Amino acid sequence: MMDINEIREYLPHRYPFLLVDRVVELDTEAKRVRAFKNVTINEPFFNGHFPQHPIMPGVLIIEAMAQTAAVLVVATLGSKSEGKLVYFMAIDSARFRKPVGPGDTLRVHVTKQAERGNVWKFVGKAKTGNDVVADATFSAMIMDR
Repeated sequence: MMDINEIREYLPHRYPFLLVDRVVELDTEAKRVRAFKNVTINEPFFNGHFPQHPIMPGVLIIEAMAQTAAVLVVATLGSKSEGKLVYFMAIDSARFRKPVGPGDTLRVHVTKQAERGNVWKFVGKAKTGNDVVADATFSAMIMDR
């Protein structure tokens, strides 16, 4: 388990753009990580998306997957991650299946699929309850700051 203070040591993101509240599984050998984001009505994006029917933007669900993947990268690289940033590079496929709104707990599952040099490819899935709300295949590049 990793709480928000530990997550902040791994990720450069800060409010309102830090989209990982807790890591509940981190397995560098199995190349997977599970985290969650508690979605509240106080999220700044709900002011405009949409005030009468608040829905978390799909791109932010994908960003939550990317941030979760970045935790896995930093944990896997260990001290080699010093001075590096994980840059979101590409989305090869994404599907949005159900809306996410205030009161939902977004559970994010990410698995590393491949690594080629400084480019890593991941498969991500986001759930609320037992429902898959989004899934994607995406890539990130590990670069010097």
